Amino acid sequence: MAPPRRKLLATVEETLTPPDTLTEGQTIARVLRATGNNVYSVELPSKESLLVELPARFRSTIWMKRGTYVLVDLNALEQRDNKLAGEIINIVRDQKAWRKARYWPKEFVRPTIRDDDDDDDDDDDDDNEEESNAGKLPPLDNEDDY
Repeated sequence: MAPPRRKLLATVEETLTPPDTLTEGQTIARVLRATGNNVYSVELPSKESLLVELPARFRSTIWMKRGTYVLVDLNALEQRDNKLAGEIINIVRDQKAWRKARYWPKEFVRPTIRDDDDDDDDDDDDDNEEESNAGKLPPLDNEDDY
């Protein structure tokens, strides 16, 4: 039986707002891959790779893919004697709000998009940029055949 809808909505709403501060042992990490059985491989800002567990309240509620940012508690599973280094306690869904927080790691800063209209000095960069194919149909190989 599925959990009640109010419980799902509360979990989803919880992931939208970042906490005010992080406690000792909590850090932001990037998901590298799902290894199975609700265990994920994550990368810390120090480029260290760890295995963390996804708690039951997030399972089948919020789906994560590679590159998703999560809040990990490294002290949560200290007493267990296994390969798991921590537990995911929150999932970053509204990156704009989370990135404004003081504790967001400098290593996870999003690359800025330059506007070439402001700089007329860099005309050589325009030749190397390709147009995005997002939302477009694939090109036809042989238009003469039709």
